Amino acid sequence: MRKVLSLFFLIFFVFIHLNAQTLGRRTVNLNGAWDFEQTKTAIPPQQFTRKIPVPGLIHMANPSIDQYENLFVIDTESKGASGSPYATTYKPRYNWYRRVIQIPAEYKNSNAVLTILKSKYVTQVMVNVMDMGTSMACYTPVEFNVTRTLRFGADNEILIRVGDRAWLPAEAAGSTDKEKMNYLPGIWDDVYLSFTGNMRVHRALVLPLLQKQKVTVKLLIRNFYMQQIDYGDVMRDSCTVQISIFENKSDKPVTVPFKTKVLTKRDNLTRVEEDIPIKNAHLWSVDDPFLYRAEIVLLEKDKPSDFKNITFGMREFGHDGKYFTLNGEKMILRGTNITLHRFFEDPGCRELPWDREWVKELLIDIPKKLNWNAMRICVGIAPSFWYDIADEYGMLFQNEWLYWQNHGWDEQIRREYTDWVWSDGNHPSIAIWDAINENWDPFIGNALIPELKKLDPTRIWDAGYMTSEHMAQDEMDEPHPYRAAGWGQTLRQYADDQDRSPYPLGDIDNWPARYDKTLNSSASQLVNEYGWVWLWRDGRPAKLTHNQYDYFVGENAHSQQNREFQAYWLQLETEWLRAERSFAGVLAFCYLTNNYGHTGDWFYGNIRDLIPGRTLEWFRHCFAPAAVYIDLPDHRYIHNIKPFSPGGELLLNLVGVNDFGKQSGGVVTLRVLNNNGEEVSRQLLSVKIPGYGKAYFPAKVELPEKPGGYLLLAGYSVDGKSPVISRRYINVGINNKTVYYDLVPEPLK
Repeated sequence: MRKVLSLFFLIFFVFIHLNAQTLGRRTVNLNGAWDFEQTKTAIPPQQFTRKIPVPGLIHMANPSIDQYENLFVIDTESKGASGSPYATTYKPRYNWYRRVIQIPAEYKNSNAVLTILKSKYVTQVMVNVMDMGTSMACYTPVEFNVTRTLRFGADNEILIRVGDRAWLPAEAAGSTDKEKMNYLPGIWDDVYLSFTGNMRVHRALVLPLLQKQKVTVKLLIRNFYMQQIDYGDVMRDSCTVQISIFENKSDKPVTVPFKTKVLTKRDNLTRVEEDIPIKNAHLWSVDDPFLYRAEIVLLEKDKPSDFKNITFGMREFGHDGKYFTLNGEKMILRGTNITLHRFFEDPGCRELPWDREWVKELLIDIPKKLNWNAMRICVGIAPSFWYDIADEYGMLFQNEWLYWQNHGWDEQIRREYTDWVWSDGNHPSIAIWDAINENWDPFIGNALIPELKKLDPTRIWDAGYMTSEHMAQDEMDEPHPYRAAGWGQTLRQYADDQDRSPYPLGDIDNWPARYDKTLNSSASQLVNEYGWVWLWRDGRPAKLTHNQYDYFVGENAHSQQNREFQAYWLQLETEWLRAERSFAGVLAFCYLTNNYGHTGDWFYGNIRDLIPGRTLEWFRHCFAPAAVYIDLPDHRYIHNIKPFSPGGELLLNLVGVNDFGKQSGGVVTLRVLNNNGEEVSRQLLSVKIPGYGKAYFPAKVELPEKPGGYLLLAGYSVDGKSPVISRRYINVGINNKTVYYDLVPEPLK
């Protein structure tokens, strides 16, 4: 009998699956080449002389727009200057996209919705010379019901006008970044037409609740019937919601089909919420990104009206005390930041953000080699398929809205942020909703976030610099410990400060009193910015970091010297931060950004090739889940540090850190190399580091008799595998201005 029932359910699933796909929703993909033109006024152009790919931005038009060179101004002279959307070299224009498509005649009795997943800034849609509406949303879907104007079985002209950032209404949520040079407009995510019956899935959220062994499915159902006009007219219509859940790759059904009837309000949205049990679920994690698929069918009078697939993962991201948890287990985040909207104005950007292979290498292939499990998508979210890739291959995101400077009205912020959760909330890769960068907003922190937590209880919210002092519910904070920034100082002022109070780079336990609130807070602390030693890809200091390189490396230093300094500095600061075991995670800034901006990233040469720089090569070591660090201040770059005595004994601590839940044990090889790379001493230590913990290991090093600059190395190896290396430059008998051996790590590629 059980076999008969199983066969029945299988046949039922297949029938519903095929029937819904063929009759429920039909989609016309509008990605590809569109006609394109720009005008100074809001009047459509008389002719289109260019083509442009969708998705993309206006810098991809062919032939190039008249002001193309003004989009990519390489300003090498200004230092530390902030950008403004009203002071760019590019003069605002209206951007016109045109596409002519034929709609099949058999679609005639359907309702048609034009969807633009993301478009910036201010988007107006016209179909067959009829105005369909305007939207100021830049990061959530722009959608219009275009049924009344379509010609079925004939050609249809779709005209989309995209405005400039300078014209964005005051009420729009965010979109200001003072470290951007220009704000490139354009349609930057997928575009499609979809045809359904009178009942349509407008939005769908599938939220896993692991402890209750179920998923909560939340729907917004759009009813296209005309609203009540006369007294006694019908106000609501019956609709059957049918939900089936499958393993995404195998198509194996995992639940009995769920059905329920609901009444939907005419010409409006109706919210539906249902729980569906999933027992013994295969959980999604970074190391095992297992996906399910919910197939949602809307039936009207037993006929399919709409069909929608939602891919999701059975996972919950939360916190336990100061630490994050994934699926109920403690998880320490290691990773980086991507400022994609700054990269948009990089001369090398072009089509790369929409190249799937390039994005996968950026998001998955390289980070996995670096022991990263998380990223902050910083000051602006990404195209939808970026999250699909992270879902499929395993990466967690702190997903940050482009809200840095204060911009927007409360109700519009509520509208856009709410749609953000509805639109992107099915991605298991999104672990943290990040509402604000380095700012405060009482409405967002104390009114909106509690509302959105009810909509999606499976994730954590961050609100920039708002802490428990500013919020009733503070789940996490994001400290940015820039130890030697010197913001706004001249080189002389910077040098005086550093000489008077040298920063002990490499001293693992050095935490000044100004960090007491961070260390003692009860909220999870995610360090997602630090360093302040940015370089452009050619090795020149970025706009914010001239003082750092002029002081620590020298005003006439060449690019390779700068790169060695950056890699060393960031390795030591990463060790310092990861050794503070009260932190919930450490994310280095910045992995990808505009090459000629205020900051910089860690690639060499043509960004298309994604050639990892020296900093990324050393990140593999300091971000290893289990590592042993040298606890010793640097002697090479930090001024006024007293040298060690020749032939003496150096007593120091090694500090072991372990992000695994179980003990890590191995051997540390402690070596000293002279300036020719020759080994002058070696010793072995056996160590054990407790799970999720930290341990100190005293060590004694016999210093060489010969004065000079030396490199102290600690290589931690488990089961004979390649060692995880920590390093410190030390002086024996002399101060700075000596020669050191620069160890070259194993390349990533």
